[in-house]
Amino acid sequence: MATQITPADICAVPAPGPSDGLRYVARQPILDLRNRVHGYELLFRKGPEQIFRGDGNLATRTMLDNTVMFGLDRLTAGMPAFVNCTRESLLESLVQVLPSAITVLEILESVEPVPPLVRACRELKAMGYRLALDDFTWRPGIEPFVELADYVKVDFLATGHRERDALLKRLSGAKVALLAEKVETQEQYRQACDQGFSLIQGYYFCRPVLLENHKMPVNRLTQIDILRALQQDPVDLPALAHLIKRDASLTYRLLRLINSPVCAMRQEVSSVLAALLAVGEDVFRRMALLAITSELNAHRPTEILRMAFVRGQFCELAAPLCALHSTEQYLLGLFSLLPAMLRVPMEDLTPLLPLRQPIRQALQGADSLERSLLAWAIAHEYGDWEACDALIATYSLDDEKLSRCYAEAVEWTEAALQFA
Repeated sequence: MATQITPADICAVPAPGPSDGLRYVARQPILDLRNRVHGYELLFRKGPEQIFRGDGNLATRTMLDNTVMFGLDRLTAGMPAFVNCTRESLLESLVQVLPSAITVLEILESVEPVPPLVRACRELKAMGYRLALDDFTWRPGIEPFVELADYVKVDFLATGHRERDALLKRLSGAKVALLAEKVETQEQYRQACDQGFSLIQGYYFCRPVLLENHKMPVNRLTQIDILRALQQDPVDLPALAHLIKRDASLTYRLLRLINSPVCAMRQEVSSVLAALLAVGEDVFRRMALLAITSELNAHRPTEILRMAFVRGQFCELAAPLCALHSTEQYLLGLFSLLPAMLRVPMEDLTPLLPLRQPIRQALQGADSLERSLLAWAIAHEYGDWEACDALIATYSLDDEKLSRCYAEAVEWTEAALQFA
């Protein structure tokens, strides 16, 4: 197995610590119809009722803490941040601790459009905030909210096709973006597109239609060969350089990464072998893995690549917490989304990967210590805090350290994606 390396070898990123009042924050992507990220909904461990109710000063400090420690712009890469809001948070101006330029205030379905609240929302709009109506259903008196809204979110799991058609007909004259949430399958995605939704939230893009008996393209097999060569210790440098040069696109990606600030090289290199000699095996191995994964995800939504990088980086950073091999955990997280990238079942892919059998089994979903960190990351993506807690209890993990690792993985990924 390859020599263990640390993220500091690639990119020195400060590790933001979770605030005392907020142990977890997750983000779920919102994509447009071209599978580009439009923004992220932020899911807090403490829901909006717990964050904003009670002592107003304490509530403000809690949210302000989170904004300062994590930074909404860092959590969303500067894209819109959709945040659930209660009646109290809107009326008492608590949400004003959030930056108006990138914040979309989601008005919960339980909030009634009474005159004081409508006035408060109008004032927030004047400050630059955008408004979204969450879990929207039509009800008497809702018109003032619809007139102010920038987005209307419709729950695909809670509504049927006819119900959505009737709802969208009522909204036909409103100047709002229609957002379908909890879209988890390709069939639901097609329905959302057909019904006129322009934004989609859910993990449908991670569940493409898999191609049974799909023959791996030659260039993909070459990339698998490179992965095998990278895991040799020591690496056969001339043989590896020859393999990489057979893939022009991969060579370009790799040299771009090596010459980028992510690698922090002090001199530019123009050949694969020169890059190997200049940065050393360990750093080159990481850069090559990033470049190969980017190539494997070609023509697929970029968010898949982003999630794979976050999972890989998180699993590596958190590996020492449970005495797991960091580099092996990095590969586990990185490769967990290969089926979404290649549209090939995981059971067809794992025999090709240069991994130990326990890691292959973890990729296929086996419950084990080896899979514990990946399982936590996946539960975190969904904001499934109960599942996170169950894994923490089972494997005696430290939730605050896991949250710190995840926040650092998100930041590292955004830096790496600029050059991948």
